[in-house]
Amino acid sequence: MEAETITASDPGILENLKLCPVLTGAQQDALNAVVLSGGTVYGDPLSWDLQTLQNLGPLLLALNQTTLSLVAKAVREAFGRSIAAAYSSQGRSQREKSLTLLRVFVAASASSHPRLKRSADRCLSTPITASTISDPLLLISYDTSEQFDLCLSNEVLKANLEALLEQPLTVDYLRVVKKRLEQIYPSGIPEEQLKLFGSLSRQYTAEEISLWPVTSSDTLSALLNPLDGKWEAPQVQQLLSRYLALGGTLTGPLLQKIGGRHLCNLQEEQIKQIPPEAIRTAGQLNISSCSQTKKDQLYKKAQEAFAGQPGITRAYYCRIWPYLGGAPAEDLKDLAEAGVAIDMDMDTFLALNPNELQKLSVTDVKNLLGENLPYLKDAENETSVMRWVKRQSQRELDCVLAIGLQGGMEEPGPTGTATPPHPTASASAAPTATMPAPTPVPVVLTPIATSSPATTNSSTSPPKAPTPSAISPPPPNSTPPRTYTAAPSAVVSPTATSTARPTPTTGSIVPCSIHQSAPSNKATPPVVTLLTTILAAVNTNATTSGSVPPPAVSHTWGHHWH
Repeated sequence: MEAETITASDPGILENLKLCPVLTGAQQDALNAVVLSGGTVYGDPLSWDLQTLQNLGPLLLALNQTTLSLVAKAVREAFGRSIAAAYSSQGRSQREKSLTLLRVFVAASASSHPRLKRSADRCLSTPITASTISDPLLLISYDTSEQFDLCLSNEVLKANLEALLEQPLTVDYLRVVKKRLEQIYPSGIPEEQLKLFGSLSRQYTAEEISLWPVTSSDTLSALLNPLDGKWEAPQVQQLLSRYLALGGTLTGPLLQKIGGRHLCNLQEEQIKQIPPEAIRTAGQLNISSCSQTKKDQLYKKAQEAFAGQPGITRAYYCRIWPYLGGAPAEDLKDLAEAGVAIDMDMDTFLALNPNELQKLSVTDVKNLLGENLPYLKDAENETSVMRWVKRQSQRELDCVLAIGLQGGMEEPGPTGTATPPHPTASASAAPTATMPAPTPVPVVLTPIATSSPATTNSSTSPPKAPTPSAISPPPPNSTPPRTYTAAPSAVVSPTATSTARPTPTTGSIVPCSIHQSAPSNKATPPVVTLLTTILAAVNTNATTSGSVPPPAVSHTWGHHWH
């Protein structure tokens, strides 16, 4: 929303602006203009009380010093006291908001006392004492870091460091404390004081941290407290390096506070120093940001840590899964074949070693993902998934996964042959005697002349086909073998065999499809029935014509017959 729209809208627009996570500078200026107009439900800032400030909620973060300086000092102090009282029990993000609010209120208080800014050489308020340090209104009473510095002595600071650092101090005040401690301890901060640093520790550089005497796990644990703010990667890496260099050991609780992200910042040699016991008691660590080499290291340590598990169980998987990014394909296959309901989530699946993922079969992936298998379709454009899909059979992807993944390898048909067609409904229907006569089958037979011995069968005079009532035709679209040989009882002329046999046409031959259905409700295949009928007719002709005895069946054609 443009700033001009905010100022031109009904004052009730402020309630909508509460929903915005962040307001731009122009939006904040417009918001303050609306508030200062006095036409909102909150009224004139001069009349605000503690309840009004609390009702403003997130809008307080957008109020400028001009607006807040109109609020009565007593109201500001009461609100500051409520913030300080809740500070110790707040989480990190809420503490950051509280410090921001205090900073705004301190700045507003300072702007209402310009005389405090004109002097930077002496304390214009009462000196800070032990009782003052425990006052929740410390920052409001000493509303500039300069006055805080001038009113704080080294003796009071040294004796009350822990109590002072429990206060919600802003960055400017923390820097004053740091400067004073350098004056008090010119040879270095003692370890006993380091344990108390809290949020102050985040003000030190990696180079300064390299000089800290961090020898105790208790000291390291206190410094890693997440409530005291975020560590930058170079800072925490130097802190851990210093601890390990001084003989420290990383334990499970320490790894929990370090967190997976900072654990990944350790050097490979430092990761080698982590005992498997620490991995076993560290809980779940997110090591997705680690390099592949570090993932491999941590997985091996996790394997050793959980080696006491009785086989691959659901409990074992729940412990090992954060480290599966370093697992080899053999171990992933073992998980897939264990018969355990793993239901690996997609984040874990995509974090697997890409090279090891390529070694998994379609069934392996199906078993690993379990109920989460449909989400693999959503991740099909991920590089590791695309590589894996290209290595798999498209038929397997379709039949085993059935989630619509495309891009797998197509299976070629047999070399030198056409891919057989799939059977149709007509191919499986049982033929009847009323169907047309089948196409003549090339049978290796020699017809016997009935009218003249010199007459032979030619391509233009095919043998008489048996009547439809005598045979059952073959299924449509089926193709008979290349040649068949007459049964040994048939009478064949040895002199006519080489000239009367029809020449097969190879271009019309199609291999039989393994998908063709057998004729239904027929005890004898149609082709066999056809041959039996033809041979019976030949025998009859042979008997009436006094033909010569049949020749021996050749070995080659006998082989094809079988």
